[in-house]
Amino acid sequence: MEITITPDHHVLWEWGVLRIDHTIAFTWVVMAVMVVGSWLITRRLSPETRISRWQHLVEVIVEYTRDQIREVAQRSPEPYLPFIGTLFLFIAVSNVLVVVPLFVPPTASLSTTAALAICVFFAVPIFGILQAGLLGYLKHYMKPSPLMLPFNVIGELSRTLALAVRLFGNMMSGAKIVAILLSITPFFIPIVMQLFGLLTGLIQAYIFAILAMVYIASGARQQRQSGDSPEEN
Repeated sequence: MEITITPDHHVLWEWGVLRIDHTIAFTWVVMAVMVVGSWLITRRLSPETRISRWQHLVEVIVEYTRDQIREVAQRSPEPYLPFIGTLFLFIAVSNVLVVVPLFVPPTASLSTTAALAICVFFAVPIFGILQAGLLGYLKHYMKPSPLMLPFNVIGELSRTLALAVRLFGNMMSGAKIVAILLSITPFFIPIVMQLFGLLTGLIQAYIFAILAMVYIASGARQQRQSGDSPEEN
């Protein structure tokens, strides 16, 4: 019996080199839900004190994300808010939609988690270059000695791999634990297990977003400590 650990193996449509598997299809579903949801919520934004529940929810999420970024980065959260917020919402929505029958969260695929980690991998130098310039950013790879260049590069690559494996492993382990508990007690606590799975998914979205911000902030902090750019409060 063949055992698969990723939804990439379940192909829905294939023609030559083109292939649509569960991961791609359900990623499109998540994207559609986020686009339609954001349009429905933001089409009637109001500056008044009496606002809709959905607008209140969005404002709470945005403010909380902004506060978390400010606490981690120790600087203005505005440059990082769109990227970190999108990461969090994509993972959170993917994990919440698991309650829909037949839906397989894209975050259960190693290719998706690797893609998210690669986004963070490129975000670190992009934000660093925007802050200190290309030459200023590249200097920190040479510190404290040019001999440290290969080790610093390896450190960046290993950090990307750790992010991907962490999210994939946590999502797989959470899903397996819920499945095992449901098989043991199918008639007693299925709703509790579903809630547990949702809570786990939201926690993983939060952890991934925080880790991404920590990595980005650490690069910015190195620039400030090396004197390449002035410190911002």
